[in-house]
Amino acid sequence: MRRLPPLGAIEAFVQVARLGSAKAAAQELALSAPALSRRVQSLERFIGKPLFDRRHQAMVANADGERLMAQIAPVLDQLSDAVEAMTSSTEVLRLRLGILPLYASQRLFPRLGELRAAHPELHLDIDTAGHGIARLGEGLDAAIALARDIDPALYAKRLDRNSVYVIGARALVEGETPIAEPAQLASLSALVHRDMPDTFDAWRDAAGLADVEPVAIDMFDSGALMLEAAAQGLGVAFMHASHFEDANDPRLVRLFGIEVESPYSYWFVCRPRALLQKPVKMFHDWLLKTLVEA
Repeated sequence: MRRLPPLGAIEAFVQVARLGSAKAAAQELALSAPALSRRVQSLERFIGKPLFDRRHQAMVANADGERLMAQIAPVLDQLSDAVEAMTSSTEVLRLRLGILPLYASQRLFPRLGELRAAHPELHLDIDTAGHGIARLGEGLDAAIALARDIDPALYAKRLDRNSVYVIGARALVEGETPIAEPAQLASLSALVHRDMPDTFDAWRDAAGLADVEPVAIDMFDSGALMLEAAAQGLGVAFMHASHFEDANDPRLVRLFGIEVESPYSYWFVCRPRALLQKPVKMFHDWLLKTLVEA
């Protein structure tokens, strides 16, 4: 039988590659920083080549590290699941799910009790770090992503179709100089999500306001923070109708009432072969039945 490197060295490598930080990986594994470094170095000696580009505050997997990560991370995750299942009194199925925080808080988490009741053996590891589609197979089994369309090489199921709303503070329509006409956007900042960069242009073009420019376009990577910024009068948010309705925030109003179809949708995405895995298939079927068909 071929000799293998120590499991601790493999585990240290995977954690550093996923987190991009030796310090964070050491905390995750309850190791000292020197101990973690020794484990990574022992794997590099075993393989005979460096696996990371080492920078001041970060360790980034190089080409060899990325290739090794893609091959061994899923196997390590399966090993972890197998050990957990054997040491548990009941079968444990684990799904590593990438998801945007706003969808998680507004749509998924209010229904998780139903998921647990239907499938008590299914446990979710929630990852809101972003770029979920790019990390499928490398720490994530599946992702709920916001996108125009999905690479046809992946399995994808559209979860919704939506409209773009202009969302602002109630004070904008109740003040002394209320915002009543779309042309008045020229006096406001537009708040746009990085995963939905075309929402402002799509709404402006559909409204026939191609020449109107906001004071500025402020980019966010958090839908929840966009809504809060809009509520505080820092600008108007170009978001989905569902974001506005599910927020149910009395401080917010929809402006103008112009109906514009969004170019973006939420999608359930995984690699095609991942659907053969029981936890992925179980969650996929529950998600479509509960949150899409309902």
